[in-house]
Amino acid sequence: MPELPEVETIKRELEKTIINKKIVDVIVNNPKVIKEPKKEKFIKELKNVKIKKIIRKGKLLIFKLSSGRYWTVHLKMTGQLIWPGNAQKSRVSFKFFDGKILDFNDLRLFGELRIVDDWRKLKFIQELGPEPFEINTTQFKELLKKRKTKIKVLLMDQKFISGIGNLYANEVLFKTKIDPRRQVNKLSDKEKELLFKEIKNILSKAIKYGGSSVDDYVRVSGNKGDYMKFIKVYDRKGEKCFRCKGTIKRISLGGRGTYFCPKCQR
Repeated sequence: MPELPEVETIKRELEKTIINKKIVDVIVNNPKVIKEPKKEKFIKELKNVKIKKIIRKGKLLIFKLSSGRYWTVHLKMTGQLIWPGNAQKSRVSFKFFDGKILDFNDLRLFGELRIVDDWRKLKFIQELGPEPFEINTTQFKELLKKRKTKIKVLLMDQKFISGIGNLYANEVLFKTKIDPRRQVNKLSDKEKELLFKEIKNILSKAIKYGGSSVDDYVRVSGNKGDYMKFIKVYDRKGEKCFRCKGTIKRISLGGRGTYFCPKCQR
């Protein structure tokens, strides 16, 4: 599933292409991804309106419309936004006044498209924790207080802190030499401070390089993200650790594949 860096990359790239452009038609090839309103009204709400602004909250993309309403896109696991598209393999395509098309592709149909009055009132948005770039070290340490779960599981909990998914949780813990199975209440203050620092560092670097193309994620152009060349531990089961030459191990935590080096992550 695309994580914060991937969705932020898509946001920044779309800002360069569709801001202040008018949608003149909406082609629906599969209405299952349209969650609200109904297909006919969804099309009507988007025709002849302009995209005034693009916002990202967690893993949600929010398009402010000239009508005053909001069009939201949740990519989920396999969603893609492609510009310019061709409406050939898309679930829904958006045609602009200049003839160019924005395709929403979604192989597994888990994505969600909505038109709403206020995106802040969406239930899953109200449940999101703060983003790493919205808080400081002191606030992060405060969030960790009284937590007794495993640190990897907590980092992926969007109600705790939003935007960190499986890949980046693995990479952050490797960078900080923290075992993903460690209980949060067993971390030292120094480890907590380092953890927060590296969360922001790694997410920022991933944004800089256009995210990580794991599974179906691609940039708006259809090209892959370039951060994969910096991956140190994710999906490297059985390979040698770049740091200590130990062997990378894979276990399951919180139902997700977890990669770490038992030798140097303590």
